[in-house]
Amino acid sequence: MQTKNKINQLFAEQQETGRKLLSLYFCAGCPTLDGTADVIQTLERRGIDMIEVGIPFSDPLADGPVIQSAGTVALKNGMTLAKLFAQLRSIKQDVHIPLVMMGYLNVIMHYGIEAFCKSCVESGVSGMIIPDLPFTDYLNDVKPIADKYDLRVIMMITPETSEERIRFIDDHTDGFIYMVSSASTTGAQKSFDDSKQAYFKHINGMGLRNPRMIGFGISNRQTLESAQQNAAGAIIGSKFVTLLNESGGNADVAMDQLYDALSK
Repeated sequence: MQTKNKINQLFAEQQETGRKLLSLYFCAGCPTLDGTADVIQTLERRGIDMIEVGIPFSDPLADGPVIQSAGTVALKNGMTLAKLFAQLRSIKQDVHIPLVMMGYLNVIMHYGIEAFCKSCVESGVSGMIIPDLPFTDYLNDVKPIADKYDLRVIMMITPETSEERIRFIDDHTDGFIYMVSSASTTGAQKSFDDSKQAYFKHINGMGLRNPRMIGFGISNRQTLESAQQNAAGAIIGSKFVTLLNESGGNADVAMDQLYDALSK
């Protein structure tokens, strides 16, 4: 059965053309409560292929200081999951690229897994990344509901993930695999060293079924090209969040600055 899921469609097109993808992350509700719709529409207009919409949480374990701070600001601004879904529903008909919700299990469980998946579909969301979701819970509790709603649950791998585990994830997920560039938290880096390059090349040589996107630390030309050479594309989070905050929420200004940084 041919899926209508936008994530699968994007990567099917990427594999045909070989064009490298660029995905951006931002935290909904930061720097302004009502900026979500404008940020998403601006990023699509500026050529971004996929967007990760961060759900603010008080204790984001995998995130570095930039994204932690963004979550704190968003919560102080009054952002909630219900408000976020309402904002996404308002632009559902105008957004054509995949949206992926990124958030921690506590918030999603409080909302309710089935209710969350239903709201994702109603809001034009194609998938989710839940960094602290145990794989057993994913298989038993989350995947059956996500499959029912044709949503993709994206799993992360790091340099510490065993080859056996990577193949198990590849066999039981769909959409793409999120390759974390290092075992540390998120945050911009100036370059990827030889060990990271070797990790990228090793995973690229495994012949996995799912395409991969590389994230964590991408902030300039060197890190972007290194990621794109060894995967379907790159994910940028902290660098864009910083620029968006500095611009006061003006996504066009932030994109100008990001593209400038990625050219150097």
